[in-house]
Amino acid sequence: MAAPRRLDQTDGRLVENIVHFSRALRKAGVKVGPAQVESAVRAVEAAGFSQREDFYYILRATLINRAVDLQVYHQVFALFWRDPEFLQHLIHMLSPTLRKDDAPPPPKAADRRAAEALADRPDIPQPPGKRQEIQVDMTLSFSANEQLRAMDFEQMSTEEIAQATRAVHALRLPLPPLTTRRMAPSAHTGRPDMHMTLRGSLRRGGEIRRIARKAPRKRPPDLVALCDISGSMSVYSRMMMHFLHSLATTSEGNWGHIHAFTFGTRLSNVTRALHRKDPDEALKAVGQTAEDWQGGTRIGEALERFNKDWSRRVLGRGAVVLLISDGLERGDVALLETQAERLALSCKRLIWLNPLLRFDGFAAKAGGVRALLPRVDSFHACHSLDSLADIGKALSGPGERDRVLRATG
Repeated sequence: MAAPRRLDQTDGRLVENIVHFSRALRKAGVKVGPAQVESAVRAVEAAGFSQREDFYYILRATLINRAVDLQVYHQVFALFWRDPEFLQHLIHMLSPTLRKDDAPPPPKAADRRAAEALADRPDIPQPPGKRQEIQVDMTLSFSANEQLRAMDFEQMSTEEIAQATRAVHALRLPLPPLTTRRMAPSAHTGRPDMHMTLRGSLRRGGEIRRIARKAPRKRPPDLVALCDISGSMSVYSRMMMHFLHSLATTSEGNWGHIHAFTFGTRLSNVTRALHRKDPDEALKAVGQTAEDWQGGTRIGEALERFNKDWSRRVLGRGAVVLLISDGLERGDVALLETQAERLALSCKRLIWLNPLLRFDGFAAKAGGVRALLPRVDSFHACHSLDSLADIGKALSGPGERDRVLRATG
């Protein structure tokens, strides 16, 4: 058997292009290190390839080690290695004034980030000759701000995610205060306070000039967030962490104590990390505390651990619970039903935020979704800035829960 041939300049600068391709993946958000790039070059050198599909899987096997990055890899590969069909679709998507047929399907996840990652790729020599220049009118029919607010987080480019992150920190979640059983002095409303009335009359020789009144004291409610950080929730969970950080660090006093927990394959308390003032430091600390980020999903086991270890500590004052998850359970559905029922009975309101609700044809077919839906007070989307701004309605209405229940019978 002949020894494998080493890649050199006769291979059309293939090694250099593999390096540039790895840089494009890194800019698109994929974690690719120098060792992986070297492995990719050695794998191509050892295995060789005769078809585009072979080259695709050789690079994927050496450069990708997380399932969540497969979508980005596919789109970057298609752009970098010159897929004519994909480029034609991209031109069709970006040039609305040239469209003469029906609107194309919406872009897949990571399309925007893949195209942006290739923006500063080294120029490839073009064949000699005149290039036809096409001028396209790219005037928008609506403002970029409105477009950003309605855009799905999964479809945003890197720059748009940064803009959305800054916008999330400006969002607030107002909620009426809770009425407690403790009483506080009141100027005009409430019932008479005979003790304070008689005590005041002693200063005037027993003469009563004004009847003191008292009313129930009000306080802001507590908030407890349980956030799914599995691979399918990666983009949305990071954005929700920014949203919870803005609520935890604001001084407006809409909420009392704010507690945050993450779960994937296990439950992690990230409350202390989330209360750091700087958002970058807070998110970094959250990532260090929650070691199961972008892993599997065990919702039932996580709720069981929360109910046993934390519910009595953080739910004792009528707290509102935000359950942030797509409901795609990988564990025991019966356990999930039992623990979700216990959680619903322990808190004042259980609000489910699910990014899958962005689809018009969403139906409760998955076992985890069917187990959770009857036990929550409201069910809302959390896939865009507009959906996050509308979460306040979840505290005063049924949300989408009734619609989904009617659709599933």
